[in-house]
Amino acid sequence: MSLLVVGLSHRSAPVSVLERAALAPAARGPLLADVLGAEPATEAAVLSTCNRIELYADVDKFHAGVAELSTLLAHHSGVGLEELTPYLYVHYEDRAVHHLFSVACGLDSMVVGEGQILGQIKDSLAYAQDQHSAGRLVNDLFQQALRVGKRAHSETGIDKAGQSLVTFGLEQLAGGAEIADWARGRRALVIGAGSMSSLAAATLVRAGVTELVIANRTLERARRLSTSLSAYLPDLSNLSDAAGFAPRDGARNARRNASVGERLDVAAVAMDAVTDELAGADIVVSCTGATGLVLSTEDVEAAVARRAADAPPLTLLDLAMPRDVDAGVHRLAGARLVDIESLADAAADAPMSADVDAVRTLVGEEVAAFGAAQRAATITPTVIALRAMASEVVSSEMARLEGRLPSLAERERAEITQTVRRVVDKLLHAPTVRVKQLAGEPGGAGYADALRELFDLDPETVAAVSKPTRSGRE
Repeated sequence: MSLLVVGLSHRSAPVSVLERAALAPAARGPLLADVLGAEPATEAAVLSTCNRIELYADVDKFHAGVAELSTLLAHHSGVGLEELTPYLYVHYEDRAVHHLFSVACGLDSMVVGEGQILGQIKDSLAYAQDQHSAGRLVNDLFQQALRVGKRAHSETGIDKAGQSLVTFGLEQLAGGAEIADWARGRRALVIGAGSMSSLAAATLVRAGVTELVIANRTLERARRLSTSLSAYLPDLSNLSDAAGFAPRDGARNARRNASVGERLDVAAVAMDAVTDELAGADIVVSCTGATGLVLSTEDVEAAVARRAADAPPLTLLDLAMPRDVDAGVHRLAGARLVDIESLADAAADAPMSADVDAVRTLVGEEVAAFGAAQRAATITPTVIALRAMASEVVSSEMARLEGRLPSLAERERAEITQTVRRVVDKLLHAPTVRVKQLAGEPGGAGYADALRELFDLDPETVAAVSKPTRSGRE
């Protein structure tokens, strides 16, 4: 195993750099293709979220791998290598495993303990599988990371230490008040229809907003998200057809919000209607994949000017990377903006839970177990090649015996063959079992080399058995 991670996150880089380095969804495929085309890498995956961009690869050479992955990350992010390099971190082998397991448990998140990262890791693995860039190591690593993350959330109290980035952001907007007390009876606009926007919309519905507008570049996705929100409402028998929740200029869908006993008015609109909807909203949450601004300072300033004099301040939560809302909104009177940068500052002051220590211990144990399993797996091709060679020797000797004793009865020949194979199996059993155990220990890779040397195994035969395969989704 020669696992290498090169990346940057909110812990290593300022938001301004993360924003510029953010990978567009369309850039992930070409990046993986280029990584696989690079000489040091044999398989790879990319983990790209709102506050981290990381490349995972199985490499033949450490220094060459670091140089190649750093160069490719800079090229596809559009940030010069000299500018990006000071913010990059590198993890190798067990430290790389430890890093991903910590990420999966929420220990490396902006909000410690948040569980959304598990879905993002799952998506990264699925994408690598679809691109046929995930081989044995990447599949094992990411699937185990998902199991470790789930174990951390089920066996410890890490959930109490953190929350989703959406909830944390809304709490910052609420200024310390309960989200439900602050949002109840207000009008909300959610821009985007991805996983983060979906969580924001569901959170606002549960908090008791009376009006919710969902805007998205693809109107049908906004409608589907609107329809899915019916899961939070009790009178499902009154739901309209599957298309549901028509655009703003059509019939609206109103349901009773069980949390507050008020009616909830839901609409889906296209992205070009966002500025029109802005003035009528009290709460705006934006998280799109746009490469440019969705809301300019002028857009928000115009919306504030159109609001009633006694209306509460227009509050905006920008969870996108790169940002959706112009940072100039911070300076506007009548509006309050919370974005990734301000969330990072707030998260740095958040108290740590005692359960974090339990998760760190769990991660350490899981890293050791994963490393031992991977090291033990390296001996398997050699053992397979050894047993195949032994089988060939038995077959060759039996053929020689048949030539010398042509009158040997079939029953006797079968008995002799079975006896010889039992002898060989018994002779090989103890050393092969023991060498697998030894291979699981640090430095155990040398036992495979010793086995190959002692039994004069053909390196090409072993390589054919151990050649990594890139698999599709399992």
